[in-house]
Amino acid sequence: MPCADLYALFLLGILGTGHCVGMCGPLVFAFPARSGRMSAHLFYHLGRIGTYTAVGGTMGALGAGLSQLAGRSGLDPLAWIARLQVGFSLLAAAFLLVFGLSRLEIIREPAWMSLAAPEKIPGFGRILRSAGAGGGGMLVLGMVLGFLPCGLSFAAFARALPAGGFLPGALMTLAFGLGTLPGLLLLGTGASGLARRYRRHSDILSGMVMIAMAASLAADVVQAWLN
Repeated sequence: MPCADLYALFLLGILGTGHCVGMCGPLVFAFPARSGRMSAHLFYHLGRIGTYTAVGGTMGALGAGLSQLAGRSGLDPLAWIARLQVGFSLLAAAFLLVFGLSRLEIIREPAWMSLAAPEKIPGFGRILRSAGAGGGGMLVLGMVLGFLPCGLSFAAFARALPAGGFLPGALMTLAFGLGTLPGLLLLGTGASGLARRYRRHSDILSGMVMIAMAASLAADVVQAWLN
């Protein structure tokens, strides 16, 4: 797995700070921030990034598993694996392109993304009532809220699909999650106000990063076809 992919996803998390502060900031203020303890923030974000990592690993394993399953079809396994990898790369590139263009406001964000709301998560109310300010409650809450549909996180998940296995996929989304951490930890300071002020700039930069990753995947597909 090229280190450039990890750097790109980490950069996507960093550049998405404005978006994260706008979307996840209220959740951070409502839950871990109410305890007034840094440990609550750390447990909350550990759960959130843990979910990102698990989903990315699952996506990578799914892509690799389907490729291996296709290789057992009785046809040329190498050809089938190559075709599936090309297909996954194209699918990931398409998602990245759509999310990138929506960040640039060239197209509208997919309608299904607007349906995201914490209260729509099955069992969320029960988890919310049972989650105290302690580490365990914040950890579980972070894990649940890590599943919230978000253009940035879904772009990272899409990139993990053609990663080639659980570990590469998990590392990709872990890098993304770590990139989102500094901005959310600095909520309540002047840094969060700065992020809100320059949110449009960070949206443009994160959109460009997603489009660049889509172009990189498309270039890999073209190279595979030419070979």
